[in-house]
This record gives sequence, structure tokens and C-alpha cells, in this order.
Amino acid sequence: MKSRLDYSKVAPGVRDAMLNLAKYVHSSGLEESLVNLVDIRASQINGCAWCLDMHNKDALASGENEQRLYMLSAWRESPFYSDRERAALAWTEAVTLVTDSHVPDDVYEEARKYFTEKELVDLTLAVIAINGWNRLNMSFRTVPGDYKPRQYQTAEMRA
Repeated sequence: MKSRLDYSKVAPGVRDAMLNLAKYVHSSGLEESLVNLVDIRASQINGCAWCLDMHNKDALASGENEQRLYMLSAWRESPFYSDRERAALAWTEAVTLVTDSHVPDDVYEEARKYFTEKELVDLTLAVIAINGWNRLNMSFRTVPGDYKPRQYQTAEMRA
């Protein structure tokens, strides 16, 4: 696979804007492990190889259990996720596939059991952010494989 262009060099402001979204998400109070699961699940749905490479490496470096990562695409049939994580994964799928379901009321009601209103807004922004990254990397064919764990988890992003 060959990259079409490096969007961060062509339009650096785009990367900065996306990093500001990520910075907000990572400072919102949502658990890092939850955000990692959301990032990976949305990237699985969208088929973004670059983001899957990045977020799986970051999740492992953060101490995530390999079995939970292996089973993530079948989370509904797996006993490895908490009720809060299950609600977040269902929300992630509904928001990512918004044209299919328009985020059903039952998914919203389930999420509200486990997330405060602010957390639900923050979770939604996390889904929006990863979907944006997916679309940038897929559109311009960012080549996966060279990412180093936590490469972008710098003070710039987490400040």
C-alpha cells in the first residue's frame, strides 16, 4: 500500500485541530482503557488499519489484556467487559454507524445507566474524534506499521 499524501504536512492545522479534540477527550476524566476500547472498536468498524495499529499498541502499552483486544469485535458474546464498557461499545457502534440506526433510544438509555450527562457527551466526542482520524487516515492511505506505542501520548496531547 502506498500513501496518497501526508495530510499533516499539507495542512498542519488539521492535525492540530484533531489533536485538540484528542487532548480534550484524554483530559475529560474518561478512563484511558475505555477510550482505547472505543478507539479500537470504531476503527474495526471503519476498517482503518493505521488507527488499529496505533490504538492496539497503545492499549497494550497501557496494560490492556490481550484477550480483551482479541475479542473486541465480538464483545457482545464475550464475558471480558464491564457493563459500563458494554454500554460504551454499543454507543460507539451506534454513533459510528449513525446512518444505519440514528442512535436508537434503547442504546441511549443503556448508556445513561453508566454515564453521567457530561461523560456521555465526552464519550460521544471520543467517538467523533476517532471517526475523524479514521476518515483522514483511510482517505489518504496512511500506511500502518511504523507507529511506536504511546508515540502521540505526549504532554502536548495530554496537557
